[in-house]
Parts: sequence; C-alpha cells; structure tokens
Amino acid sequence: MSRVWREPARLMVFLGVMFAAASAWPLDVPPLTGRVVDLAHILPPDVATSLTHDLEAHETKTSNQVSVLILPSLEGEPLESFSHRVGTTWKLGHKGTDNGVLLLIALRERKVRIEVGYGLEGTLTDLRSAHIIRQEIVPRFRSGDLPGGIAAGVQAILDTIEGTYKAEEVLPGHDRSGQEPTAFEYVIIGIVVGTLAGIVLSHGLQRTRALIGSLLAFLVAQFASVGLGLAAAGITAFLLWLMLQANRSGGRRGGRGDGIVIGPGEGFGGSFGGGGFSGGGGSFGGGGASGGW
Repeated sequence: MSRVWREPARLMVFLGVMFAAASAWPLDVPPLTGRVVDLAHILPPDVATSLTHDLEAHETKTSNQVSVLILPSLEGEPLESFSHRVGTTWKLGHKGTDNGVLLLIALRERKVRIEVGYGLEGTLTDLRSAHIIRQEIVPRFRSGDLPGGIAAGVQAILDTIEGTYKAEEVLPGHDRSGQEPTAFEYVIIGIVVGTLAGIVLSHGLQRTRALIGSLLAFLVAQFASVGLGLAAAGITAFLLWLMLQANRSGGRRGGRGDGIVIGPGEGFGGSFGGGGFSGGGGSFGGGGASGGW
C-alpha cells in the first residue's frame, strides 16, 4: 500500500473498530428520577401525575415500590435481561422484603414486561403478570391507547398486590385471537420444541442432545419468565435422559444401537414524578412476565 493511502486506511480501520465496540456496549440504565420515568414522552402530564400519586399512595399504604419505565427503544438489548438490570440497579423495594415491581415498555420493539421482586412473586405471580399484560395492557396498546394501557396495567398491578384485582377472562370488545400465549403455553411449547430437537439430534450427539434440547426449551419458555424457562429446561433434560436410558436398555436387549430418528430432518431525557424517590435496596430474581403488541 502506498504512503498516500496508508494513513487513511489506518483511520478507517480505527473508526471501524470503535464503531463495532460502541455497538456492543450495553444500553445504559437510566437514572431513577421518579416513580414514572417516561423517556419516550408519551404520557400526558395529567396521566403521569395521576400515576405518580397512585404509586406514592400505594407505597405509603403497603411499603411496596412500583415504578414505570417507558423507553423509545431497547437498542438491541434483550427485554428480560435489561428489565432485570433496571430493577436491580434501581433497587426497587426494600432490603429484606424485596417488594419492588417494574413495569417496562419498549416502544420500537412493541414489548412490555412486568419485573417482580423476590418478595412479591407469591402475590404478583408469573401467571397473574402475564394475564395483566395480555388482558389489561396489550388490548389498549393495540387500539392506540398507550397511556390508557399503562394506567390500566399499573392499576391492575396495585390491585393484585392489595388483593382487590378482579380478573376478567376477556375485556369487553376483545377476544384472545392474535394475543400472546399464556405462560403455561410458553412452557408446554418450550418442552415440546426442546424434546423434539433432542430426539432429532439423537444420532451422533447423544451426550449433548439433552443440553441442546433444554436450551431451546428455555429460550421459548423464558418469554413467560426466567423461572418458568428454567423449569421447562429441566423437564426437557429429564425427558431426554429417560429416552436415552430407555433406548440404551432396548439396544442391550435387542443388540441394536441407541437412537430415535424423526426425519428428515435515544439519549435519555424526560421523566415525571419529581425528585426525592429512590429504591430501598430490593432484589429481583427474574420473576414476572413479558408480552408484545
């Protein structure tokens, strides 16, 4: 390469490396500036003020800390891992009781998640969180009423914790067609997909098929919650192990080898809620649910 082009080439390589590194940086967790942090600027001031008042009153009454985060985009971050990172960084809830909840909405990805602290997982269960997303939030989002969906979701979360939530199977004017699978359905789908994958890979990958199958089961079921994803992975691995043992026994009796074949196979800015609010040291373990619209 001539000297004329050497320096420009080095500059292009340097810029390329810097761009690749920057694109790999994780999305920063925004500062906790209030009970409602609206970085997408979609909430009218009166709605944001009303939500903040309700969340503050709930904390005064129960000590639970519930917050809302609205993002323009996840910028490539997985919803579940980023939501968990926000909850643990903000430390919602109180140390020892871990009674925090985060409602996160990502507009560009059209995704929503309820992240639940350890202490509230028995009350605001994964199934109840999925129901709130599916029946209270998503129908309103799909009709274009984002503020109404957020307000309804927050109210359902608070009512569930306080024991006053009355769940309806279907909201008036809406049916289940086209909506997200339930948490139970995610688990069943994950187990089926993982088990079938393990069976298909039974030849030549006998020692690793349980790992591959359980990984696929987790990837499907984790859309309901991380805990249910791990449960689906464990069940899948156990089923594949049983099949392996059965095939080995059959092979020894019949003189044939093991195997079953099925073939062929945006800078941050803008928030509501005022200052003075901070997390109390709560912890999160991945409980909750996710959905989309």
